[in-house]
Amino acid sequence: MKESLGQDIFIMKELVRKGIRLKYRRSYLGILWSLLEPLLTMVVLTIVFGTLFNVKEKTFPVYILTGRLLYGFFSQGSKEALRSIRANGSMIKKVYVNKLLYPISGVLFNYIIFLISLVVLAAVALCFKVYPTVYLVQIFVPLLNLLILTTGVGLMLSTIGVFFRDMEYLWNVFLMLIMYTCAIFYKPERLLTSDYALILKANPLYCIISNFRSCIFGEAMNMNYVLYSFGFGVATVVIGLLMFKKLEDRFILNI
Repeated sequence: MKESLGQDIFIMKELVRKGIRLKYRRSYLGILWSLLEPLLTMVVLTIVFGTLFNVKEKTFPVYILTGRLLYGFFSQGSKEALRSIRANGSMIKKVYVNKLLYPISGVLFNYIIFLISLVVLAAVALCFKVYPTVYLVQIFVPLLNLLILTTGVGLMLSTIGVFFRDMEYLWNVFLMLIMYTCAIFYKPERLLTSDYALILKANPLYCIISNFRSCIFGEAMNMNYVLYSFGFGVATVVIGLLMFKKLEDRFILNI
């Protein structure tokens, strides 16, 4: 049991390292791109939507960057998990490895890159005079919730993706819809007081982003959002594990 666990941990580390290397193998900037890309995206979104919505707040770039970073990880992590089994099909056919390691490592290496990119958020926040407060100590809660949610969704997608190849294309469409219900580049106040408030509140990713922003901007988190997003995330992990374990023996016939 201990040997098996130690082997899984070793393989997980190697898969995470491999994922990070492969992600930037053809990039001259390498890991620096994970810092530059969200910064450039923030500039464009601030100019476009700041002008479109006539936003006068000087901290609007920080608001946009927080949403962009968290959504970016969820998007990349879930997509990596979705294609992880098929992408490692040749290895799965040749060597016995705990198949769970593939989707989980796909989420983890993107999470490491995401955590590194938070350096950009810290720098931008200081530039726009958004200074850390005591509420910043809460930040581990939305960060953990985000990892749990992405892992659960990734496990479900990795299973579905083996048997339904079009899921990769459909998920890109769903991600676009999710993005628009995360309030990344607009303020949600008017929508939250309208008949369409459920569109945001039912989205666990929006709840996580909202609480993350509260930590950054020195506000108390919404505990209803914390409980809902955590419960939703745990539920996706449980469902994802059950789906994966029930169908994993059939993977080899479909990859």
